[in-house]
Amino acid sequence: MSKSRNFFLENIPLDEAWSRFITAMEEVWAWDEMPGEEVAVDEALGRVTAKPVWAELSSPAYHASAMDGYAVRSTDTIGAMETAPKRLAIGPAGPATYVDTGDPIPAWADAVIMIEQTQHIDEPDGGESIEIHAGVAPWTAVRPMGEDMVATELVLPANHLLKPVDLGALAGCGHAFVNVRRKPRVAVIPTGTELVTVEQARRCGLKSGDIIEYNSLVLSSQVRQWGGIPTRYPVVPDDYELIKATVLEAAAEHDLVLVNAGSSAGSEDFTSSIVVELGKLLVHGVAVRPGHPVILGMIAGFNRPVIGIPGYPVSCALTGETFVEPLISHWLGLPPREQPRMQASITRKLLSPIGEDETVRVTVGRVGERAVAAPLSRGAGVITSLVRADGIVRIPRFSEGVEAGQEVTVELYRTPAEVERTLVHIGSHDLCLDLLAQYLADSGRRFTSANAGSLGGLMALKRGDAHLAGAHLLDPATGDYNVSYIQQYLPGLPVVLLTFMHRQQGLIVPPGNPKGIGGLADLTREGLRFVNRQRGAGTRVLLDYHLGKLGIAPQQILGYKREEYTHMAVAVAVQSGLADCGLGIAAAARALELDFIPLEMERYDLVIPRIHYESDLLRPLLELINGQELRRAVAELPGYDTSHMGEIAGQW
Repeated sequence: MSKSRNFFLENIPLDEAWSRFITAMEEVWAWDEMPGEEVAVDEALGRVTAKPVWAELSSPAYHASAMDGYAVRSTDTIGAMETAPKRLAIGPAGPATYVDTGDPIPAWADAVIMIEQTQHIDEPDGGESIEIHAGVAPWTAVRPMGEDMVATELVLPANHLLKPVDLGALAGCGHAFVNVRRKPRVAVIPTGTELVTVEQARRCGLKSGDIIEYNSLVLSSQVRQWGGIPTRYPVVPDDYELIKATVLEAAAEHDLVLVNAGSSAGSEDFTSSIVVELGKLLVHGVAVRPGHPVILGMIAGFNRPVIGIPGYPVSCALTGETFVEPLISHWLGLPPREQPRMQASITRKLLSPIGEDETVRVTVGRVGERAVAAPLSRGAGVITSLVRADGIVRIPRFSEGVEAGQEVTVELYRTPAEVERTLVHIGSHDLCLDLLAQYLADSGRRFTSANAGSLGGLMALKRGDAHLAGAHLLDPATGDYNVSYIQQYLPGLPVVLLTFMHRQQGLIVPPGNPKGIGGLADLTREGLRFVNRQRGAGTRVLLDYHLGKLGIAPQQILGYKREEYTHMAVAVAVQSGLADCGLGIAAAARALELDFIPLEMERYDLVIPRIHYESDLLRPLLELINGQELRRAVAELPGYDTSHMGEIAGQW
């Protein structure tokens, strides 16, 4: 077998891959639940019982008073009434004896009268008594022995996840220690010559081709969250023998080995070949996306399962959820974790590979009576799509995708209560939306934003998919912003057009402007590479407006058809050298220390349907926009003018 390249990438359905993996582990006892170990009760929170727990002591261990009062014989109280009170002498042998809550009641007593229901009397002979005005039934205000737990009865079953109250019950019935399942030990091995630690990157800087390694941090944290004990190995370079030796070392000391990266079919993807040499390769390639090139196998000799996890961050994290979590849960005697679910309408059409199950990250909010799910970036390398995600939608194999407005099931990463507090924005991208989200978080609201362009935002409002849309659509005929587009695309929908701010649009160029670009007329120069915004974006409309005034046809511009969805993406394209310039906002240029050639100060509005504008959900947003704190924060950013923030530019 070649040590330099893998040629056996498959496309096995997920259920078949799992079946192969489980069968192989069952053959060598690796599918058994973890054995038990004794731990102190005060260290057992979050652990799982390995055996049933039986009460060693009864609780309470005696008949106890449930109140502060007087222990009595219930028969001695018969006949007591308001009009004919009874007097009972106080003494250790009765007929009345004072007891505090929790005290054992005397053997001769069978009830307790609360102190508030008695009147204390000092007798002339120096004795004491109480006067009562009502009789009590037997066992009134008494906690009988074993009321909570009786010695020998079952307190907790096996495979029970211990909660704080469970620890109290264990101690209360006489247990100082409890037998819990040993935590699975999981080795996490990051591989790749191009990988550097974040500490190295901060200390020495990143060279071209360097990648900060953080997948092992994500995987280790997942393992710890799910109840395992991770061992995070140092980065192993792409050396076949070194990776093999590390896998062998890990298999000797751990219950599961995770090898991150090297699972595909490239010249330095060694994991599958190593698994073949050290044991048995069960699966190489599962019909899921992201995460297709996953590897499942067994290491012989140690009889340890090994999972080769794809290197892209989203593929890595989702592979952990798909394969690692159910395995750890099984070893701990628990069912696989299930996230809360809800039904929602997808906000745009999604095409999906016919032969693969796809996991789509979405933000979720309730707009009116409907819950809506807005898809995020589907790139396997975009970990921030998981950071921003409120949940995931699974598109099954052979479905070809979902249509806009179709109802889907969302597996939530957040609670349904958080979804109810979410404001959904779909529309034009702007850096100030992140500021808005931060300030709204302080007031108990969540703000999610999907970058669909100004026109895409208006269409989302028309479908009822969002609470508001950011827009900066210039009308070439009037020079005004947004009004004519609202009248055209949202007829009959009552909306409020609220000015958020004005911002400077212009050309983003590298530091020093090495190509000497002076304005849009230079975009036709031979060899000058431009990066554009997507069709329907207000920035694209602004560009086309000015190109028309200059008599420049789009086909004269190299890169006109290359589209990005945010101002920051345009700035990154210029910073990385993929483009010589792009149209965007001054703040994006400044953020990446690029130069900026001003073109026009434009108005950026929030289009808000009146039904939402007048709702309690949006009240904190409107208060922020009309307040001073957000205004000052936006004004401090380069290229922004907040003098008209909060003004109503139109109502329909």
